[in-house]
Amino acid sequence: MDSSNITTTEPGTGGPAPARVGTVVWGLIVLALAALIIVAQLGIVTLNGTYVLIGLMIGAGVALVVGGLLSARKRDNEPTTGKS
Repeated sequence: MDSSNITTTEPGTGGPAPARVGTVVWGLIVLALAALIIVAQLGIVTLNGTYVLIGLMIGAGVALVVGGLLSARKRDNEPTTGKS
């Protein structure tokens, strides 16, 4: 298989493909968790692991739902091509 034919653009857009909501949200979760671990190791605050995980999951859920709704809203505004 020739990898030179693989492109990073969506058909018909001519630009780079937008970042997926799930990828951005999970990246933010990893960054937040790393920051919390660093803060805890420095002794600045004492963290309860259960509350940290609950907070991260609530935040991730909200971010995924809002991102999905915004993405769907953006797709609804795009002109249709008449194809299914």
